[in-house]
Amino acid sequence: MVTVRRQQPLETPSHDWQAWLEQLQKRTVVRDADTLARACARAEQCELAGNAAGAKWPYGKGCLTIGLEMADILADLGADTETLPAAVLYRAVREGQMSLLEVDKEFGERVARLIEGVLRMAAISTVLNPTRKAVLGQQDGQLDNVRKMLVALVDDVRVALVKLAERTVIIRAVKESEPERQRKVAQEIFDIYAPLAHRLGVGHLKWELEDLSFRYLQPGAYKKIAKLLDEKRLDREHYIEKVIEDLRGHLERSGIRGAQVYGRAKHIYSIWRKMQKKHLEFGEVYDVRAVRVLVPEVRDCYAALGVAHSLWKHVPKEFDDYIASPKDNGYQSLHTAVVGPERKMLEVQIRTFDMHEEAELGVCAHWRYKEGSKVRRGQSDYEHRIAWLRQVLEWQEELGDNAKSVVDELKHGLTSERVYVFTPDGHVVDLEAGATPVDFAYHIHTEVGHRCRGAKVNGHIVPLNYTLNTGEQVEILTTREGGPSRDWLTPSLGYVAASSTRARIQQWFKRQDRDVHIAQGKAMLEREMSRLALDRIDLDLLAPQLNLKSGDDVLASLGAGDLRPGHVVNQAQALSPDNPQQELAFVPARSRASASGDITIHGVGNLLTQMAKCCQPVPGDPVMGFITQGRGVTVHRADCPNLLAMQGEEPNRVIEVSWGEADRIFYPVDVFLRAWDRQGLLRDVIAVLSNEKVNVTAVHTQSHTEDNTATMLLTLEISSLGNLGKVLAKLDQLKGVLEVRRYKK
Repeated sequence: MVTVRRQQPLETPSHDWQAWLEQLQKRTVVRDADTLARACARAEQCELAGNAAGAKWPYGKGCLTIGLEMADILADLGADTETLPAAVLYRAVREGQMSLLEVDKEFGERVARLIEGVLRMAAISTVLNPTRKAVLGQQDGQLDNVRKMLVALVDDVRVALVKLAERTVIIRAVKESEPERQRKVAQEIFDIYAPLAHRLGVGHLKWELEDLSFRYLQPGAYKKIAKLLDEKRLDREHYIEKVIEDLRGHLERSGIRGAQVYGRAKHIYSIWRKMQKKHLEFGEVYDVRAVRVLVPEVRDCYAALGVAHSLWKHVPKEFDDYIASPKDNGYQSLHTAVVGPERKMLEVQIRTFDMHEEAELGVCAHWRYKEGSKVRRGQSDYEHRIAWLRQVLEWQEELGDNAKSVVDELKHGLTSERVYVFTPDGHVVDLEAGATPVDFAYHIHTEVGHRCRGAKVNGHIVPLNYTLNTGEQVEILTTREGGPSRDWLTPSLGYVAASSTRARIQQWFKRQDRDVHIAQGKAMLEREMSRLALDRIDLDLLAPQLNLKSGDDVLASLGAGDLRPGHVVNQAQALSPDNPQQELAFVPARSRASASGDITIHGVGNLLTQMAKCCQPVPGDPVMGFITQGRGVTVHRADCPNLLAMQGEEPNRVIEVSWGEADRIFYPVDVFLRAWDRQGLLRDVIAVLSNEKVNVTAVHTQSHTEDNTATMLLTLEISSLGNLGKVLAKLDQLKGVLEVRRYKK
């Protein structure tokens, strides 16, 4: 036992660290007990100094107590002589009772660097939850902080392990906190740190983080399942004991030596998630009763599987071979479900002892701690384990300052479900759920994605927006030259699921000639404006609202795929009305005069208004009012010929009006559609309008035998110009449609 002389205590510390260290040394090997003891003594000094200064410790625990609890968790993960002191001191540094410079001087650069890396990990939660403040700075440097944090994880995964230990201690400590504080901590852990523990393969912490955060986020569901588990606990334990005895005996008689069989812990969140995903009742969840079999060799796993299936009937579609096809975090095991004794559902997990250590400890199971040298592990396994972090870094290099893409990919990488498909050579590719052949192509290589023109799944040609499923073999058909299609960036067409794929496609378009982008963007915008029957948009005035410098920049961004025409039109409508110089031709300034309804009358109080039938104005159109005799004000489009004629004859009766703030007001709009004549055309058009919840008040159709086309004039009830643009885009995607636009009389 190492003893360190302590200063005269200011008052009783929150924890007896010497007793803790003594118990720790009995439980596990502590290679440098002297350094760890000095760290404990220093943390105690910080806590006592904070007590004397009246510090209010978060969650009612001093920095020493939290530090010891963190070190306790990390010791079970096999942490080294640098990680344990860093864990003990971390909370003292975070609470401002000790500086990183002091840590460097007293415990060395490596310990200080570990603590600094853990502090920087707050950048993850700051970016994914913008309402939080960063520990090491404000949100202006979020991208830089995220990058530093990712680099720290790639270089030294101990940073993530210390942070996971700290969050585990905190979620345990919030038991007596206010419900709002409990939910806030739980949400962050559920969104970020439990998935991170999964990615690093640390099942030892993943399950606890999920269960405890679930307890505060869904207290009703948590208590219900916990109660059901407790009610049947004794019966279930007796049942499992009988199963273990039978299975162990059959394994021995089958020649499988050294096998261990025991009941598997029940995780409440896992049970709830399975109930939700498969729409099951509690009694139908098969892994409520579960056993785990550990064997020495891989061949023993499959032999044990045969024994289990010979004993009990296998449940169809409930078998997973994660040994042949490991999970994205390296997890390996055989999972099967059987109809056990008394015809009760039973899950059996089978793995080797090494696989079990991997499943519980993840990256920790492969690290070798060497005194005086940097922590390293087998390079190939290390690369496999955290390849997703390296990919995020590579994408960030490609995308420059596109912080949103980096954060989106990080968040998807942590939380999304996965699918596993095969290359033609039989290699397993891990993709986000919902991935398409385009995502697969870009995952293989950026150039393969750019030149992708088709795909085969299991030997059959499929569309490029086909959704891939686990177990399918995918082959990409490429061309020698060319680039991606702009259609791939249209969300409604479903060509791309991964944000990294979308970012690479956008990057390709950015690299094209600016003049070409401007010309393409201009054509796209003019087509959208023509379709919506709009006159013009002052792009130079609009550019600052889109964080761009000029109108040409707006067109270039449209051509490069960074902006969509509909987004530009919608932003133009939302342009701030406070500055009259920023008014657009089709978006009049909002009045400060008193008004009600959907139209604001400038300079006077409320008057009766009605929409002119001759031009049928829609919110977003430039409008003017004409004072009638006995019918209030008739609202016309500003370019309405009838209004212009009346303005010439009686200019005093034309007044300025603008659209008010009424919500969900519907306006009649005429839409012209031309398409190849075919059976079912009108049915398909009506189906689109029905899906978009658009009411049709009139339809006029006409067939033209001379060119085999048909035209339609539909009167629709539309709530806004943005709604109209969306409807026109959907109609334009119908088979055989040649033209669809707003009809101007």
